[in-house]
Amino acid sequence: MRALPLLLPVLLCGCSVAKAVITAPIKAAEVVYDTATESQEEADNKRGRAARKQEEQAKRDAKQAEKARRRAEDQREPR
Repeated sequence: MRALPLLLPVLLCGCSVAKAVITAPIKAAEVVYDTATESQEEADNKRGRAARKQEEQAKRDAKQAEKARRRAEDQREPR
């Protein structure tokens, strides 16, 4: 009986280890599920990013084409 208060911290420590061992597969499955699935909000964000990236690329391409057009005009003009 006197040893019980001395062993109590050791026994309680074992409970947390048991809890960690029992919940580990559940947590691992949750991570796999979250990685494998995509919420509607995440899909919308991804589409928005792709659209913005495409618009930015179109602007850069238009700017490059305008520069090329101006250079071609400048080379055709006699000085």
